[in-house]
Amino acid sequence: MADAARKSDPSDFAQGSLTRIILHQAVPVMLAQIAQMLYNIVDRIYIGHMPGTGEAALSGVGLVFPIITIIAAFTGLYGTGGAPLFAIARGAGDDARAKKILGNTTALLIGTSFILMAVGYLFEKPVLILFGADAHTLPYAVAYTRIYLIGTAFSMFATGLTPFINAEGFPRTGMITTVLGVVINFALDPVFIFALGLGVAGAAVATVISQFAAALWVFRFMTGDRAVLKIDWPSLHLEGGIVRRIVALGTSGFIMNCTNALVQIVYNATLSAIGGSLYVGIMTVINSIRQMAELPALGLTSGTSPVIGYNYGAKAYGRVKRSIRIMFALTFAFSLAIWIFISACPHLLMAIFTGSARMIAAGQHAVRVYFFGFVFMSFQYTGQTTFQALGKPKQAIFFSLLRKAFIVVPLTVLLPKWLGVYGVFAAEPISNVIGGLASFTTMMLTVYRRLPADGAPDDTKS
Repeated sequence: MADAARKSDPSDFAQGSLTRIILHQAVPVMLAQIAQMLYNIVDRIYIGHMPGTGEAALSGVGLVFPIITIIAAFTGLYGTGGAPLFAIARGAGDDARAKKILGNTTALLIGTSFILMAVGYLFEKPVLILFGADAHTLPYAVAYTRIYLIGTAFSMFATGLTPFINAEGFPRTGMITTVLGVVINFALDPVFIFALGLGVAGAAVATVISQFAAALWVFRFMTGDRAVLKIDWPSLHLEGGIVRRIVALGTSGFIMNCTNALVQIVYNATLSAIGGSLYVGIMTVINSIRQMAELPALGLTSGTSPVIGYNYGAKAYGRVKRSIRIMFALTFAFSLAIWIFISACPHLLMAIFTGSARMIAAGQHAVRVYFFGFVFMSFQYTGQTTFQALGKPKQAIFFSLLRKAFIVVPLTVLLPKWLGVYGVFAAEPISNVIGGLASFTTMMLTVYRRLPADGAPDDTKS
């Protein structure tokens, strides 16, 4: 009877066509991530076209990007750390443990959000100056940060719990979470920025309101009747063993986000010193383009991760291998197509975010350099996601550090000595090739090839 029930369960990833399941998971996740990306990108588009002050305002908001990334890092620490464990527990039929993982993740997200908000207000100005703010850009950066921090709890709650909604087999509901927020943000931005004359501060107000709406939607779902496993008060009580597992598995994503923030700080500081605020603004635009470029691959990996974890927990190792192959093939194809498109029309992409002819002219070559060899990111995505989905934090952490902290940061400092300002942009493609191939090759040799036959003991654990 139990087996029959599981076979009829649409959230049972151990049954049916893997390609269909992965796409069913991935497409709504991709749409959700498009919406998530638009939270901040919509702000940058409107701000970059503000009459007279758009260039300086865009550079100022770009300096806030590391703060936003650090908040995202803590969100991912718990969300992407807890969701694979949740999926594995469900695949093993242990719903009690899965529910406890969900509750502990929720408590960690909420508690940490208030700490981050307090720290942000205490050290706001010195941190922004450290990030490269000057007399022209600091007022815009401060105006945006002070309001944006108000929405920290809303943002972390909604974003951190969306992977759990996906892991329960409701990717469309997860998609609605961020679509709802971005529609509100998109509608309110011109009202607050232009109609009410609030400028940069208006963009932040619109973002906070949209984050609140998304958080309310997630709360209603995760405590309502549709959820397979719900959040309740007993599950919020932290248990040391579960917290350690969540943090251990989420640390790779946390380090990746923190190193992204570190890289952005080094980028901005270096560009400010050798190229001025113009190139800080160009890097802000490039970060926005990268967020768009990564969406198909991130959607596919996010959609595949719970499928890998579920089948791993169910000891369906053949399906785990096939899921990894499908994920790689799709991410490679999307990454190659995106690289070709960006190389062909960088000026059009720059023009989306700024009306400054000077910035568009200077930014075209920088875009081509930064995205050269973008297809190699598919290797990084596949290796990193597989380690993460199978609960192997040590490997995931190492390859997070390798590409960003050990390759990009040193190259960002060294290459400008020979290549000038474009040396900063050249550090990224070099890291994509070295880091991506290293991550993928290690995953294939130490995990993929060592997965046993279905139902046999797993000898890949480390």
